[in-house]
Amino acid sequence: MPKPRKEQVSLEATPYYHCVSRCVRKAFLCGFDHQSDVSYEHRRAWLENELLNQAQVFAIDIAAYAIMSNHYHVVLHINQNQAKNWSFDEVIHRWHKLYKGNVLSKRYLNDPNFSKAEFEKLKEFVEIWRLRLMDIGWFIGRLNEKIARQANYEDRCTGRFWEGRFKSQALLDEKALAACMAYVDLNPVRAKMAKTPETSEHTSVKVRAEKAKSTYQPNHPNQQADKLMPFVGNPRNNMQTGVPFRLTDYLALIDLTGRAIREDKRGYIERHQPEILMRLGIETNNWLTMTKEFEKSFKDLVGEPNILNKATKLLNRKRRPAFKNCEIFLA
Repeated sequence: MPKPRKEQVSLEATPYYHCVSRCVRKAFLCGFDHQSDVSYEHRRAWLENELLNQAQVFAIDIAAYAIMSNHYHVVLHINQNQAKNWSFDEVIHRWHKLYKGNVLSKRYLNDPNFSKAEFEKLKEFVEIWRLRLMDIGWFIGRLNEKIARQANYEDRCTGRFWEGRFKSQALLDEKALAACMAYVDLNPVRAKMAKTPETSEHTSVKVRAEKAKSTYQPNHPNQQADKLMPFVGNPRNNMQTGVPFRLTDYLALIDLTGRAIREDKRGYIERHQPEILMRLGIETNNWLTMTKEFEKSFKDLVGEPNILNKATKLLNRKRRPAFKNCEIFLA
C-alpha cells in the first residue's frame, strides 16, 4: 500500500528527491506512437519548458531531469532557506504567478489598507502558500495538471493523462544523489533514444554540456546553465547552495558511464576513475549497477546504512526499505 507523502518527505533527513511521473497505461502520449503513427514529440518540449519555468517560482531547484516518451524523471532540491527568506509580499506575488489567489490577496496588492483582522487572516494564507511553494507534491501536481490540460485540449478529449501518484525517492547522501542524477541523465542512452548523453534531447545533461562548451570557466556556478541548480564543487566551509560536485567531473563521469552501459559490449569504466567516484568511495561495478537499475535497486529512501537508519527514525518508520541493497552499493 502506498505511503502518505508526509511519510516520504522529511527536510531534516534530506532536501533531495527523485520523482517519476508516468502516463496512464504507459501510452506514448509524449513521444511517437507507432500504433497510430502519430508524433507527440512536441509535448516533451512543453513539459521541459514548464518544469524549468515553474522551478523559478517555487523554492525548488532542478538538479537533473529527463523527459522520456511516456514518463519523466526529475531530481528536486527543496530550498527551505530561500522560502523562509521571502518577504510577505514576495510570497503573494509568487503564488499569483501560479494561481489566482483569493479576494484578500488581490485587494492587498491594490490597496494594502486592511483592517487588523483582515491582515491577520491574509497572513494565515501567506504562510500556507509559503509551505506549498516548497512542497514537491504541489510542484509535481501543478506541473502534471498543466500538461494534462494542454494534451487533452489538443486531443479534444477528457480523462487522466498521468497515473494517479508520482513516485518519489529520498536521496539521503552524496552517493545516492550522484548515482540517481546519473541514472536520470542516462535514461535516453539506456532506452536507445540517443547515442551519447550530450545529444540526448530534453535532458539536463545536454543543457549543461552545451553551456559548458561555451564558457571559459564551466565549474563557476555563475557560468553554468540557467534555471538548473549549479554545481558548486566538493563540500567545504561556507559553501553556497548547489550540487556538491564539480561540473566537469560529473560530465566526464556521465560520458564514461554512458559508454560503459551499452548493451553490445561488456561494461567498464577506465582504470583511472574520475575523481568524483574516488571521493565518494563507490566501486565501479556498483556504480554501473546503480546507474542502470536505480529504481529497481532502491525503494523510497536511498543512502548509506547509518544515514538510512536515522531517516527511518525521523519518519517514524519501522522498516528500512531496501536496506540490504544500501549496504551492498552505498556502504
